Amino acid sequence: MGDVTTLPWSRALTYADLASMPDDGHRYELLDGTLVVSPAPSPLHQRAVLSLAVLLRDATHETELETLIAPLDVVLADDTVVEPDVLVARRADLTDRGLPAAPIVAVEVISPSTVRFDRLLKYSRYATAGIAHYWIVDPVEPSLTAYELDSSGTYVELAHVIGNEPFTATRPVHVTVVPSALVASTTPTVD
Repeated sequence: MGDVTTLPWSRALTYADLASMPDDGHRYELLDGTLVVSPAPSPLHQRAVLSLAVLLRDATHETELETLIAPLDVVLADDTVVEPDVLVARRADLTDRGLPAAPIVAVEVISPSTVRFDRLLKYSRYATAGIAHYWIVDPVEPSLTAYELDSSGTYVELAHVIGNEPFTATRPVHVTVVPSALVASTTPTVD
């Protein structure tokens, strides 16, 4: 029998509690002290994450920004530790353990098990944390909705694109994303 992890019942969880979670292929996050456990993502989800990460990595290359993918702890508060599917952060903000600050861009690729968290809870928490750009990608539709924080700290929808419609971001980096291309399966050719 494997190790058993017990959690306190009388208080909100913290980053220290999260560190005791097993490495079992699940994603463990904290939202305001509540543990959120998600199963490993599907190949379609992973394809969208990888494609978007490559686009953003190329756009942040040779800048003070870096593109990273989950799993990576983003500590927004002691009781809120998230793992955006893709993120763009200042290189100077990164530590050996993760990102102890809000990233500039957080991207969530929704799955049936995470759609409510990504569209409601994370949307709200990311705005509160001051994440300037929040993108939600639906790999099934396929679509991308891009939000940007306004001066009042509220997300404003910049774009909602579907299928072959392009979205061109100019802040914090210049990149064009076509949702259908994020999930396109390419078959390698063999000579």
